[in-house]
Amino acid sequence: MELNADFTQRVVMHGDEIEWLSSPMAGVDRRMLDRIGDEVARATSIVRYAPGSSFSPHIHTGGEEFVVLEGVFQDEHGDFPAGSYIRNPPESRHTPASEPGCTILVKLWQFDPDDRTHVRIDTNKIGAVADAGRPGVSVTPLFLDPREDVRIEQWEPNTEIMIGADGGAEYFVLSGGFAEGGDTLRANSWLRLPDGMMVSARTGAEGARVWVKTGNLRYAEAPATL
Repeated sequence: MELNADFTQRVVMHGDEIEWLSSPMAGVDRRMLDRIGDEVARATSIVRYAPGSSFSPHIHTGGEEFVVLEGVFQDEHGDFPAGSYIRNPPESRHTPASEPGCTILVKLWQFDPDDRTHVRIDTNKIGAVADAGRPGVSVTPLFLDPREDVRIEQWEPNTEIMIGADGGAEYFVLSGGFAEGGDTLRANSWLRLPDGMMVSARTGAEGARVWVKTGNLRYAEAPATL
């Protein structure tokens, strides 16, 4: 399967307009944003766990990165409420579940194969720092290495936002919204920009809280197992 597999193209997807599709595990559904492959896939998805649902134990050969959007995600490493950011690197293993139910933004098979860094951050417990170079923007750092920069940005109301996309960029709206390139993005909207394209956005009266990843698309490819 290929969905939004041309990484030279700008893509906008609105999560609330995408059909939920069943996964191989009962009670776990997904909205696909981009994908190369079938069940083993380089993928970006919104995944919903019904209350009491779970996956069988498995190894993430290509790594897994996710943000908890609603509810509480659970595995043997802990309970992760909305606002949690998790990186399970290649060859890590877990048994995901959610007794109360949850919704997460998930990225699979997008790691450096040699990465072994686990990250577990509850962003509810850390603050944001004003970006001195961009008025109206505050940043909560999540992860940084030579391949990518991952963070949450808070954009104040009625603010012009300019960001370069060296190596490509992705923006997922956690709350609020903004206009960019003729599109109006809202909560659960996802914007992907190719290498070199500049974001020129403007927030509305609510401002916006946005999960941002930059630099990663220069490494975009299908899993080696495909």
